[in-house]
Amino acid sequence: MIPIHENLTGRVAVITGGSGVLCSEMARELARQGMRVVVLNRTAEKGESVAQEIREAGGQALALAADVLNRDSLEEVKTKVLEEFGQIDLLVNGAGGNHPDAITGPELHADGAAGPSFFDLDESGFSSVFSVNFTGTFLACQVFGKELLKSEAPAIINLSSMSSYAPLTKVVAYSAAKASINNFTQWMAVHFAETGMRVNAIAPGFFLTTQNRDLLLDKEGNPTARSNKILTATPMKKFGQPDNLLGALLFLADESYSSFVTGTTLAVDGGFMAYSGV
Repeated sequence: MIPIHENLTGRVAVITGGSGVLCSEMARELARQGMRVVVLNRTAEKGESVAQEIREAGGQALALAADVLNRDSLEEVKTKVLEEFGQIDLLVNGAGGNHPDAITGPELHADGAAGPSFFDLDESGFSSVFSVNFTGTFLACQVFGKELLKSEAPAIINLSSMSSYAPLTKVVAYSAAKASINNFTQWMAVHFAETGMRVNAIAPGFFLTTQNRDLLLDKEGNPTARSNKILTATPMKKFGQPDNLLGALLFLADESYSSFVTGTTLAVDGGFMAYSGV
């Protein structure tokens, strides 16, 4: 059992993409730590299922529908959060995703290969991936950042990816968009360093989620050829579980552990990034 971080008790966390596999686990843990949690999702129903689970466990949670690409939507949500809880102390930017129009069929270019080639990729798919991953994070930081600066220990945690360090084959737009998250995290950390607001990121390794399940498992639930490549390159030889991210989350959220940590992207990857393949 993860110990209780008393510094977090009573504070307010806003989580975009809060109903996702990874972020819903984060929401439940922050609530267990005594934080009042706001689950933001494009559809209120998905967020409400997470919030209801938190409330049934004795925590405090509010689910709100929000479009991270619409400033007015985020401003409206911010007003509701302040009316309900009066403050914002932590922002977790978990909204993101990929788009089929920004994924190549083959891993390497070859004439006649099955699926869309690099030259077939649609610009709208690229724009969609950059918008939901980068622009959505940027807008959420802008909208909630002013309230965060009023907190005694404000913190922002962005969700990056292993593909931000070395781009993965096929997912060209997603890799580039997540690389921009690392850079933006560093920029924000420097810009707000003297205010006391810390800005960091978590880069998960390979976790089974709704987004990547079709890439990693076949229809029978067995690992695909791509999965076998990943597991071969992961020294721990397994996929991550959502609760594997919680230690990193709490470390970065609680200033008693990480008061001198800002601008860092923390890899939680089973050794993937450290392994050269030899």
